[in-house]
Amino acid sequence: MTFDDILAQVLDLLQRDGRVSYRALKVRFQLDDDLLEAVKDELIYAKKLAVDEDNRVLAWTGGTSRAPTPASPVPLPAMPDVSPAQGEVSPVAPATSDAERRQLTVMFCDLVESTSLSSQLDPEDLREVIREYQKACSEVINRFDGYIAQLLGDGLLVYFGYPQAHEDDAQRAVRTGLGILGELEALNTSLKREKGIQLAIRLGVHTGLVVVGAMGGSGRQEQLALGETPNLAARIQGLAAPNTLVISEATSRLVQGYFACETLGEHALKGVSQPLKVSRVLGESGVHSRLDAAQPRGLTPLVGRELEVTLLLERWEQAKAGHGQVILLTGDAGIGKSRLVQMLKEHAAHEPHVRWECRSAEYAQNTALFPLVELFQRILRFEAHEAPNAKLEKLEHALSQYRLPLEESVPLFAPLLSLNTATPYSICPHNVKDRKRSKPSSLSS
Repeated sequence: MTFDDILAQVLDLLQRDGRVSYRALKVRFQLDDDLLEAVKDELIYAKKLAVDEDNRVLAWTGGTSRAPTPASPVPLPAMPDVSPAQGEVSPVAPATSDAERRQLTVMFCDLVESTSLSSQLDPEDLREVIREYQKACSEVINRFDGYIAQLLGDGLLVYFGYPQAHEDDAQRAVRTGLGILGELEALNTSLKREKGIQLAIRLGVHTGLVVVGAMGGSGRQEQLALGETPNLAARIQGLAAPNTLVISEATSRLVQGYFACETLGEHALKGVSQPLKVSRVLGESGVHSRLDAAQPRGLTPLVGRELEVTLLLERWEQAKAGHGQVILLTGDAGIGKSRLVQMLKEHAAHEPHVRWECRSAEYAQNTALFPLVELFQRILRFEAHEAPNAKLEKLEHALSQYRLPLEESVPLFAPLLSLNTATPYSICPHNVKDRKRSKPSSLSS
């Protein structure tokens, strides 16, 4: 659709419903941030048909007459029923849904010392900083399919498991928290340079039962989760040191093995009868499979797969003899494909070999090269806290081991790994000895 087509449909939707959230517009019309801003500017400032509410909702102010639409033909939804008695358009009842009882992982994120920050900045500058902070957080949250229930100025309330539930919502919440901390480092670099300030946040995560549904009156409704879980997430956030992520024991059990954590002991929380055990998340452990995570505790014996195991071991012996092999394991979820792969990994662990393992992830389904990017990051031993220059040096060192010309190979690999290089590319001082070009050699193990 063209921009005019989108604008016409947004106008019709807005006049019909009266109010619509920006998140709903992005989902319904697949808008990116720039296109959404263009729609807002056109309706709010150019045509003066709508107003912004709390930077979350677009509200219609154009009256009851139909708004002008662009000339391009656009299929419009059917008009509401007309009351014969009054001759006016009858109000359309808002869609209602019953509240749901669910298990959610709730993350609460809060900006540290926001009051002090407001005293340092002009209100317009403060608004710009808060928007940049919210944008950075929202991008990470959307990446892991989290739901932003509330933007509380300097805080965010986020649900994982609503409206769409996933089997790894607790993991998604923790990965989101770590991702937000990483994005904040990048944001602070520019804020320090441009405004001379640094932001710090606290993050708390808890998992538990809630009842989630629409709350509020006809003028303003929000999808909110009620119960102890959101309150505990907020209290846990208060226990976190600046720029740290703290999780409850309930969440820790669900992500055990996937992340390196530091136990902070038990803490008495206001309004909670029993002390709550919490942990600080230090980073990812490098484990990406539930079987790898369960390996330290021991796996149950593999039974009923003798034929498949025999076939895999035969192909492994042929591969060692120099006859290349490709094996495809396919089948319904839960029949033991991953366990067969794990068995082969354990069998080959005590023999000389090189194993490269690529894995996809549901939250990266729109990133075609994600398995390769994740593989390269593991091979190069990238750490989340490392500066981009340190990561670039690791990439150069790895490529130089295969005698690949760095002037050509680094600009190919660096963008894939989200690393910026100078243009034209210049080799770092520690690789000056590699300036002499050489022919690429084959990669072999």
